Parts: sequence; structure tokens; C-alpha cells
Amino acid sequence: MKVMKFGGTSVGTPQRMKEVTALVTKSGEPVFVVLSAMSGTTNSLVEISDYLYKKNPDGANEVINALEQKYYRHLPELYTTEEYQTLTKDFLSEEFDYLRSFTKELFTSFEEKSIVAQGEMMSTNMVVNYMKENGINAVLLNALDFMRTDKNAEPDPVYIKEKLGALMEKNAGAQVYVTQGFICRNAYGEIDNLQRGGSDYTASLIGAALNAEEIQIWTDIDGMHNNDPRVVDKTEPVHQLHFEEAAELAYFGAKILHPTCVQPAKYAGIPVRLLNTMDPDAEGTTISNATEYGKIKAVAAKDNITAIKIKSSRMLLATGFLRKVFEIFESYQTPIDMVCTSEVGVSMSIDNSANLGGIMDELKKYGTVTVDTNMCIICVVGDLDWSNIGFETKVMDAMKDIPVRMISYGGSNYNISFLIREEDKKRALQNLSDNLFH
Repeated sequence: MKVMKFGGTSVGTPQRMKEVTALVTKSGEPVFVVLSAMSGTTNSLVEISDYLYKKNPDGANEVINALEQKYYRHLPELYTTEEYQTLTKDFLSEEFDYLRSFTKELFTSFEEKSIVAQGEMMSTNMVVNYMKENGINAVLLNALDFMRTDKNAEPDPVYIKEKLGALMEKNAGAQVYVTQGFICRNAYGEIDNLQRGGSDYTASLIGAALNAEEIQIWTDIDGMHNNDPRVVDKTEPVHQLHFEEAAELAYFGAKILHPTCVQPAKYAGIPVRLLNTMDPDAEGTTISNATEYGKIKAVAAKDNITAIKIKSSRMLLATGFLRKVFEIFESYQTPIDMVCTSEVGVSMSIDNSANLGGIMDELKKYGTVTVDTNMCIICVVGDLDWSNIGFETKVMDAMKDIPVRMISYGGSNYNISFLIREEDKKRALQNLSDNLFH
């Protein structure tokens, strides 16, 4: 069985919902479909929550009423029979009454998560009703019945596999199984969400639980590109990536995928395909455990980086120096991107400068601290094992006219990273594209 995930833009209008239905039923084989909320809905639900936090029920009701009317306008476009228009309208009416009930009670983060979860509830119900109206044997499985996180807010794969397996057995023989992405219950039974990666994470967890043949992530672009198409001319989709390569690109700026969301698929050895709803016949990008040897695949960039250098004459032969430095960043819950060390100093980069002042005060106890802001990390990804002679030279040659603050190579077999000024980003990305791919 294949797992197919569709984002908000893919189910953003009645026409798109019809196109998604055609896509998932095209092969005639059983499929498991994960849907996000209709585009714009989650933003409206967050806005409702914001009004309720500010104790403004009138503002919340205004947004609820506008959203309700928007959904009702979709019904004649989506359904041809009175029966399914009425059935879906009755369901939506209950949903919006449920949202209004929050305007009359104490509002906390638990209530907010319940409100935000309703976007996925509405989109999945609408699509399943459309499928049933068109004679498709579709089953709606409530994600809150099987998707759960543990006390560390991490997905509980044993629980998910057990509960989902039982639901699949109970509904055996269906052509299409549909569920909500992003939402779950936590270890205490409260409505929660998966946070990182959202619906992609749901699809990956379901694929691993079902031991699926393939997990398909459908978006509005044709896979991961070999460079940032917003900055660089003539980018192309990358057709094959190793899981490690995809994670590096996602972490360093490729917005199409969250770096953690494919981990369940990676561990289960299930390939993930990134496909385009607007161009279903495009090859897209396949992510798997297979490596294309001796090939540089793509370039990505991460903005808003701050570089910190701490220089200490006492560092010479001083054991524990690095531990003390890293403990400071840990105490401020600030992750480090790149690290370079020398005999008398260490440089590192961070992408969250919220606690920079406190970090600098602590670091000054151990040496002289200098900071560079408005920096950018350029990441080159591919099969960059050190035995591939000359690959690093090829990359360095493309960067020969760009001032480089730090270089990281050797921490991974799939990545060379450069820290440069943000003002040099466009030139660096274009040079790398011209030298490595054209």
C-alpha cells in the first residue's frame, strides 16, 4: 500500500479536492491518504485563538462566522446531490458550533490545540463525503484514535502501529483510507499536534506503521531543486536523494521538507517521493537509503546566522574548555550549526540570537568574544566522502571570489558548509550552480 499526503494548497478549493480524489483513485489499488487543512484555515483558527486569549469573544465570533460562510460556499461546487450537500453542511454546522463554544469558557493552550485541530477534521470529512458521493469505497479514520505522542512529546511508534493495525483490520477491503495530518493526542489523552513537519511527519509515521511500499508527499512544486529557485536561474529538480542528503538540504533551507519528518521512513527503509499536485506526471524527487556515488546533488542556504568566536590563551592544553563553552549554549537552549576549532580558539554559528546577550556574558569568562551578524550558511550536498578526490576542490573553486568566514567539511559524508555574509549569498549560490550543475 502507498501512503499519499496532500498539503493545504492541494485541498485548498473544491476543484483541488476533486483533482486529489482523481489522483488517489487513478491506480485502482488501495491507498492511505493523509490530508492537511484547507489552505488559509489554520491561520483563521489561530486568529480565533488569539482573540480568545485576549478575551475578545466578539472578534473570535466574527472570524468564525466569516470562515463558516466560506466553507458553506464550497458545498455546491463540491457536491452534485442534495443528500451530500446537506450531510456535509450538518457536519460543518456542528464544527462551527463547537468553535463558538470556546467563546464562553476559560481559554488556555489546551483549548487552542483543540481549535487548531478542526481544520484537518473539516477537510478530511469533506473529501471523504465527495468520494462516497462518487461511489468510491472510502473510510475516514480519526487520527486522534491512533496517533499519539509519549511523555517526551515524541511519537509513540508501538502504540501507533497497534492501534492503526486494529483500525485497518476493522475496515479491511476499503479502496481509500483517509486521515488527518498534524494532529494527535499526547500521553495524557489531550488533543495535541506533531509540531515539527506536521502532516509530512504523520505520513511518515503511518508509512512505517503499515510497512508501506512508498510514502508520497504531494505539494505544489516538483520535488527538491538543486538550488533555490527564488534566487538562482535555471534550477532543476533532483530526482534521487539519500535520506541524509535530504535531511541536510531540509535543515539548511529547503522548505519543501522538515528534516525530522522522514526519520520513521528512513529507519523502516521506505522510500519517500516528493511530487507535484499541479503536474502529477513530473518525476519529482525520490528519497531513499540508496546513494548515487560520486555525485554532487544540490545547494541550499540558511539565512539569519550569527557567528561567535571565542579566543582564549588559556585554552592551550586546557581540558574541559569546549565542554564549558557548549554547556553555555545548552543552558540557553540555543543549538549550534557549525563549529571550527584551532589551538587558541573556537568559532561557531547559531540561527537563534534571542539569548545572544546572555551567551556572550557567559563566554567572556573564558576568553575574548567577537560576534558577526547578518551571516548565511551555504550548504553543498552530495556524495562527498573524503575518498572522492577533488570534489572539495571543485566546490572551493566555485567560491573563490566569495569571502568565507568558516568552512565545515568532514562532519558528514554528504555536506560541505560555508559561512559567508548574507550580501554575498546570491552571488555564491549562482556561482555554485554555474560551476557544479551547468
